[in-house]
Amino acid sequence: MLNYDLILKNVNKHIQLNKEEKEFFISLLHHKFIKRKDFLCRLGEYSKSENFIIKGCLRTYTLDENGVEHIIAFGIEDWWAGDPYSFLTNSPSNYYIDALEDTEVFQISKENLENLLETIPKFERYYRILFQNAYVAQQKRINQNISFSAEQRYLEFLQKFPSLEQRISQKQISSYLGITPVFLSMLKKKISTR
Repeated sequence: MLNYDLILKNVNKHIQLNKEEKEFFISLLHHKFIKRKDFLCRLGEYSKSENFIIKGCLRTYTLDENGVEHIIAFGIEDWWAGDPYSFLTNSPSNYYIDALEDTEVFQISKENLENLLETIPKFERYYRILFQNAYVAQQKRINQNISFSAEQRYLEFLQKFPSLEQRISQKQISSYLGITPVFLSMLKKKISTR
């Protein structure tokens, strides 16, 4: 039997649901297991769901013309992940989203989300807050990428993802930070000697 506690606690941070509303919401969710290295979405595909991470880690990234990976975002437990632009506009995704670990998600399709918003209007507030928070986080990340030093970006990464460094590779962290793995090693050594 699936455990819905984590997603219901997430919803409960912003809106209160009665028993019937919880049951209706749960009925609209689809459980999916994504094996490590499998894709949730590929470049050019249509993002058909928003995904709440129950367990595991997803990454969103692009590849440049030289095949170099640029990680845009990580998604971990108790976070929503996906490509909101593709999902909301029904346009092809500009990203790859794959699992860095075996990952479990609850998915909600656009059709089910529309049904949810019409049936339980207070979910409008919940999704508005989610999208506001995502927008603010995106703006913060853009600002950090253009105005923070590599060290400041690394320290911010550690604050935002306190346990993730033990779960993913140095190459993935350096890709997210926009630096080389060698430079990341030098940076970590410098910070540890303080």
